[in-house]
Amino acid sequence: MLTSLINAQRAGKQRVAVPYSGIKERLAQILQEKGFLSALRVQSGPKAKLVLTLAYDEKGQARIHGLKRISRPGQRWYVKKSRIPYSMDGMGCIVLSTPQGLMDDHKARKAGLGGEMICEIW
Repeated sequence: MLTSLINAQRAGKQRVAVPYSGIKERLAQILQEKGFLSALRVQSGPKAKLVLTLAYDEKGQARIHGLKRISRPGQRWYVKKSRIPYSMDGMGCIVLSTPQGLMDDHKARKAGLGGEMICEIW
């Protein structure tokens, strides 16, 4: 999903469709809250899809400047609540998988939760 987002934005696309899963939907909701996506919807059918509408500013510049997957199947990255890093000195966000579900780094710090770092976006 992350690669599809960055590739679609680099190509200047307005929307991108990815296969549906609950974790992808929650990740997309976080990205929408942070202003990286303008809309999302679930397209039902035999194979459900998550349709994401990318966000651009007034000048047509992409809101997503960079994206990095942190935790991979071969190398998981877990952090304690006191060790959650800041992305781009607070300008970006890190998405964590916590015991209370996916949340961004700001909410995880506020809730006092650590977890697996999924990705960083700025």
